[in-house]
Amino acid sequence: MSREPTIALLFLAWILQIKQSSAQEVDLNAILGVGQRWFQENIDTNILQNLPALDESVAKQWLKRIQDRLEGESLDDLELLKPVALQILPWIEQDESLRPYAPWLRSRLNYFEVARELNSLQIRPPTGSTNSGLVRRVIPSANAQRVAWDRVIALEPWPEGAKRFVPSLKQIFKAENVPTGLVWLAELESSFDPKARSPTGAAGLFQLMPATAKGRGLSLFPFDERYNAEKNTRASAQYLHQLYRQFHDWPLALAAYNAGPSKVQKLITRHHATRFETLAPYLPVETRMYVPKFEAILQRREGRSLLKL
Repeated sequence: MSREPTIALLFLAWILQIKQSSAQEVDLNAILGVGQRWFQENIDTNILQNLPALDESVAKQWLKRIQDRLEGESLDDLELLKPVALQILPWIEQDESLRPYAPWLRSRLNYFEVARELNSLQIRPPTGSTNSGLVRRVIPSANAQRVAWDRVIALEPWPEGAKRFVPSLKQIFKAENVPTGLVWLAELESSFDPKARSPTGAAGLFQLMPATAKGRGLSLFPFDERYNAEKNTRASAQYLHQLYRQFHDWPLALAAYNAGPSKVQKLITRHHATRFETLAPYLPVETRMYVPKFEAILQRREGRSLLKL
């Protein structure tokens, strides 16, 4: 049997399994593990185009699983999910109820690309040795991640909404006494789409979680003010200012913005870390990649270093 039908059937079987039982937990690692070798090669993502359209519940489960993998520890999972993410994105964009998730997913597609590059750095024993089939998992250094992100971001055009939003966002950040270069977090978080929403419930330009928004005076009902670009930006700037006062370091503050300040503070205490580079191996994979990705964006868009803000 050729690769293409096998992978397509694998994907279809997973969809059907979810549709048949929403109560049972589906083991995504087991499903994808069967085709890991194939997914790691240059697979044509068009092979899945004839599969049945995703309904809303299935698409949301896929999105949640992608988010779960970002919050996990494995780069392998991200690399394996790239073909799936590319395939479901058009479906999400065409469905009115799912469309708010599209900017969130689109802004994370390059995580999968960088995961592939970083996975290539894994150390394999010499061919012919008794352990030649094993791979020693190593967490890529912060510098290796910076190099990878610099290469990827250098090829990315300006987001559509950047020209529209950046000037006004900078004025808000300036008024809140926060470095204006940090407005580029909106590229990383939402591709500058104020309607963006994540599978975990974050929303708006800077993807504020409900509790964070409420803590800065935003109302979630009857109208969710996180979708108001100005209010979302001001709340985000205030939150970043608070995080910097807590951690006294922008890389650590951004790590806390992504993973949560309590998690970052606990890891700092446990591992006696004072710098992001020291803390990075203990952070979720998305947060590990989040800070160097933003550094690459800031350098590309404004020619500035995060450490010099």
